[in-house]
Amino acid sequence: MTATKPIWRGMLRIAATFTAAVITVIALTVAAWAGALDQPKASGLVGEGLNGYAAVVSPAAPDAVKQLVADLNAQRRNYYQSIAKKNGTTLQAVEAVFGQKLIGKAAAGTFVQDTSGNWVRK
Repeated sequence: MTATKPIWRGMLRIAATFTAAVITVIALTVAAWAGALDQPKASGLVGEGLNGYAAVVSPAAPDAVKQLVADLNAQRRNYYQSIAKKNGTTLQAVEAVFGQKLIGKAAAGTFVQDTSGNWVRK
């Protein structure tokens, strides 16, 4: 029994290192996505949804902003799918995790989606 303890400790260290790496990647990815939308969010044109995707929340949003949101959401979807596949989980589960992270990191005064589906200022 004592010979297996070092193996389990090593496995736990590997798992902890992997988890820390995944969290770091998520944090960096969220930061990069947020930067692309800083101005439209600050202007009240775009918000972060519970589903992990940005949304145009103002009918006054110009076509360029709508296209930026569509492009960014396509990148997010591809990334979420790769995370889901690597972790053996569903796309919806990954979207929900990122949705919470992105809303949590949203700046005060920007639009976020509440649990009722309404767009509110954070």
